[in-house]
Amino acid sequence: MDVHFSMSSFLSIVLQALLSSSRGSLEPYDLLYNNAVDAFYRSDYKDVVRYMEGALSSYAEVRQTKVRCRLRCQDQHPFDSVTMDLQFFDVVLRRSNCQNECVEEKVGTQSMHKVSEDVNQDFQRRIPYNYLQLAYQKLKQLDKAAAAAHTYFQANPEHVEMDQNLEQYKALEGTDQDHFVDREARPHQMSFSAGVKLYDSADYKGAIAQFEEALQEYYKADVECRALCQGPQRFEEQDHVLYRYSLYELVSVNMVEEAMECAQSYLLFHEGDEFMTENVEYYREAVGHDVKPREKAEWYLRRHKQELELLVIGSENMHVEFTEGHYWTSTGGREDSNRIPSGTDGWMEYVPISEKKNFTLAPPQELREGGPLVYDSVRLVQNSKALNGTQRVLLDDVISVDECAELTNLAHTVTMAGDGYRGKMSPHTPNERFEGATVLKTLQYGYEGRVPLKSARLFYDASERARRIIESYFLLNSTLHFSYTHLVCRTAIAGQQDHRNDLSHPIHADNCLLDPEANECWKEPPAYTYRDYSALLYLNGDFEGGEFIFTEMDAKTVTAQVKPKCGRMVGFSSGGENPHGVRAVTRGQRCAVALWFTLDPLFRELERLQADEVMQALDNQSSQSQWDTSLNINPKDEL
Repeated sequence: MDVHFSMSSFLSIVLQALLSSSRGSLEPYDLLYNNAVDAFYRSDYKDVVRYMEGALSSYAEVRQTKVRCRLRCQDQHPFDSVTMDLQFFDVVLRRSNCQNECVEEKVGTQSMHKVSEDVNQDFQRRIPYNYLQLAYQKLKQLDKAAAAAHTYFQANPEHVEMDQNLEQYKALEGTDQDHFVDREARPHQMSFSAGVKLYDSADYKGAIAQFEEALQEYYKADVECRALCQGPQRFEEQDHVLYRYSLYELVSVNMVEEAMECAQSYLLFHEGDEFMTENVEYYREAVGHDVKPREKAEWYLRRHKQELELLVIGSENMHVEFTEGHYWTSTGGREDSNRIPSGTDGWMEYVPISEKKNFTLAPPQELREGGPLVYDSVRLVQNSKALNGTQRVLLDDVISVDECAELTNLAHTVTMAGDGYRGKMSPHTPNERFEGATVLKTLQYGYEGRVPLKSARLFYDASERARRIIESYFLLNSTLHFSYTHLVCRTAIAGQQDHRNDLSHPIHADNCLLDPEANECWKEPPAYTYRDYSALLYLNGDFEGGEFIFTEMDAKTVTAQVKPKCGRMVGFSSGGENPHGVRAVTRGQRCAVALWFTLDPLFRELERLQADEVMQALDNQSSQSQWDTSLNINPKDEL
């Protein structure tokens, strides 16, 4: 039993003891999730199921409790009579206090349920279901494995291997179509899907009933979503519930007025849509008079506008944002929380205040490549044309064999499971061990004498070398800044490689959300939208699998493949033009320096700026006399 597991188990026992002493408390889902992941790596699949199902149940209960409490507190403390700023903030504080008391009454002390953003994202991306489908498969419970796999795939349609797993489940004896259910499906999703099936079978009357029910359930889901976010926001989980193009006018056979009513409602949210406008004109001529949009749709749009005006008015004075029962202002709180909504195509997106005031976006840069490689040793292997894409480059000899060996040895010393991803044990696949370290952590180890300082500096210098090469080769007309720097190794887990068909890192784009079915890449959170260029500097090639691949937007058609080896670097622009992933590492360990860059100095990597200061201090120290011990640096302060 290793030290990490022992400490994790000890903390779990302590936390569970504390919870058991509080009557009515709900076990935190991050604790249950962590226990499930630990059980997975012990191959204790019964415990994986027990803890992961408990985590999903706890997550759902916390969410519903917050919804119920916030809706109740909104009713008890409305903004209707607010006329002055002080009254406005009085209502805010009363709501916050009401919500806190309500939540703690239902699920226990709130501090036990303050979960990191990374864990929340795992649940939103349905990662627990990936573990569950593997665990149920090992336990020979194929019906539950199929349901878990299907549920995961609904939120991750770009996951090619899960698609293949589903096909295998369908072919297995003991599974039938009824097993492939989406465990996370909401009522409006189920009604919508049922309506589509009825429409496809020409049962238009039945389809209309289902679509009407889907709309009503969607309004309820929207109310819940707004209660959770306390402000207008795109309902990310339900993107697929958008209207089908011209759907209502097609199914409203012999119900022309109702069809016109639906078409007019559609135009409220998609003003000027040419096809729908033509339909309205056709319906108007058919019925001989005008028909207004649905009152519910008009109310829904007015509500959007009222919330927008409220937040804009508040932001003019205090830049207010509500989140999780708190509010943040420009005079305190998180720097990146001062946001106001800006309407786009009927939805809402968040724009930083800095983009509204005294900030002008630079014009888009002309896509160019072929600039100097800066260092004499570096060799151009393939350009964009040879790699069948745009803004792509493959280079060799970026670092030497000795430098590869030194950085690999450094990785074996400083990397920790999931480090750099805030504790995620294996963020991409449970079949590999994922370990990493940041520049700042490595310099800390070097300063403390835990690794050779020379090796720590090499990591810093090699990443700077990569940055300069990318900036020069792509002929950028402005400075390229570090967005994130990561020394990372992926290791195949023995005993879990038989018949493996998943990827080490699923197909994705670095600054947008890849949508293979729509052939789009949506540049919106949680994607790192500010990233402009990416690079991977490889340290070794003595492993099986692990090839880097570019694909088309469909996330399936491979356009280029790169076999890692010491000193090789692949660089590319970070947008939807360059979907990419990593094939499964099936034997050995694959190590690399992963780098992401931004042209926007507002999004420079904070740890990199701190590392720059540490390097400057170390340089100053080396220039002093060996007897001069006056270096003014405290690793705890700086690091």
